[in-house]
Amino acid sequence: MRLSGLFLSASLGAAATIPRQADNGCADPAKRVEWRTLGADVQKQYIDAVLCLKTKPSGIGLNTTRYDDFPYVHSHLDKTKLAVHSVAMFLPWHRLFVQVYEDSLRDCGYTGPMAYWDWTLDAGDPTKAPVWDPITGFGGNGDPAIDVMDSNMKCLVDGPLKGFQVAYTMKGYEPHCLARDWNSGIAFPGDMLADSYNKEAVDKVAAQDNYKDFRYHLEGGPHGAIHSAVGGDMSPATSPNDPIFFLHHTQIDRLWTLWQMEKPETRTTDFGGPKTQNLSNPGEATLDDVMPYLNLVPDIKVSEVMKTQTSKLCYSY
Repeated sequence: MRLSGLFLSASLGAAATIPRQADNGCADPAKRVEWRTLGADVQKQYIDAVLCLKTKPSGIGLNTTRYDDFPYVHSHLDKTKLAVHSVAMFLPWHRLFVQVYEDSLRDCGYTGPMAYWDWTLDAGDPTKAPVWDPITGFGGNGDPAIDVMDSNMKCLVDGPLKGFQVAYTMKGYEPHCLARDWNSGIAFPGDMLADSYNKEAVDKVAAQDNYKDFRYHLEGGPHGAIHSAVGGDMSPATSPNDPIFFLHHTQIDRLWTLWQMEKPETRTTDFGGPKTQNLSNPGEATLDDVMPYLNLVPDIKVSEVMKTQTSKLCYSY
């Protein structure tokens, strides 16, 4: 699916996975699927499209690449008062962010479904998750013998991203090899905090009956645990450096969508919580709040992405 009227490219062709858009909505939603169900050929095409983004110029006027636009925008917003974490717009903001990334993959020739990583399936041993496969995945852990700037940044040593260079850290432009550092907070890799994103943990999140509580528990629980457990480039706000970020956040969007679909008549408009990270006076978020994207796509109201099958978005899980 593509953002209707926002990020259109003539180079896509007529792939069967791209949905048809009705004049006033979504006639044929694209089905997003779990990574391990794609098949080796489609997985390779996805990874090739990721690598292709490193050959494309920035779409927002940077001296880096299209690939680097995503960590730049994500981290830059976190450095400003426009933060998109620990605030109400966390879920809708990332919903559109993932869609823009999908559109960029399609500009690089990807014709398969957008994929998510359902980490509940791997909570028994996260180190064995198919997303880490060196051939049909994104490679595994970083090498503890290869430090990048600090002890939490260890270069990948296998898979298609071995030696892959990313441009940004939280300090700004600092090219370095993509790094991971699997951990449980006290052990390496330990259990990779699996109790925070196993089925029981996710069921507790899904049991929340309003958006404020659901967002709070999802963001601070499974979402944060994966970022911390993968470590390396996944830890700071430049986490879109690691393509695992987008499989992870597609799963986050999936859980939100499934929660919404339990009571669509109310939950597709249920939104609220802190508008800013100002603890003393955060303000109350509303559906009319405008989400900033720093020219990645035009800024857009929260209300426009509360549903996944409209004239703006067109997909299902």
